[in-house]
Amino acid sequence: MTQDTGQANVPFWHHTHQGEHRWPVTAVVFIVIVLQLTLPTSLNINFPLAICGIEFFLLMLITALNPKRIAEHLPTPRTIGLILAALMTGSNLVSTGRLITALLHGGVTDANRLVFSGGSIWLTNVVVFALWYWEFDRGGPGARAQARKQVPDFMFPQMSDPDLAEPQWASRFFDYLYMSFTNASAFSPTDVLPLTRWAKALMLVQSVTSLVVVALVIARGVNILH
Repeated sequence: MTQDTGQANVPFWHHTHQGEHRWPVTAVVFIVIVLQLTLPTSLNINFPLAICGIEFFLLMLITALNPKRIAEHLPTPRTIGLILAALMTGSNLVSTGRLITALLHGGVTDANRLVFSGGSIWLTNVVVFALWYWEFDRGGPGARAQARKQVPDFMFPQMSDPDLAEPQWASRFFDYLYMSFTNASAFSPTDVLPLTRWAKALMLVQSVTSLVVVALVIARGVNILH
């Protein structure tokens, strides 16, 4: 009886769970790789086919090593995942820098191209930061499934108020994708609170990047239309 009471007093997100499926992450990352590949040459990274090919290879390698549920912390797939996230981040930073340079110097004069390029880079920014949040919160998806770290980096509403959560609720990639999207749209945290300094710093960088891109794209778009 005492053991049951103790378990009942432990927050539900502290318990182990079966882990989330790999395929939603794979699908979203694949879409972003395609977006990166289809950017205009002037805004793309050098050797985009080679870089995107490496990203795709790493994505397939992770999927092959851990194809179903991410039920435990596996160092090799996680390391490859971090390398993939870093490569995608670097590629998107280059594209962001070139877009900002082109906007400041009037290098984009076609409204359709501006909307596609700006939207593609902004969406890639959302997914890339979602990957970082997902990979680092409480040690990553495998560590969260094993409940290896009790102190959260992000406080979801379901964690602070269990009455809002469905039974056996656990944060999944879509939760981090939604958090990244709202942070990039509102330029500040919304319903999910960053608790650790690295989480706050990462959200700050994302907000600033998104704000600069959106502001310059809108300003340039208004200028083109007039």
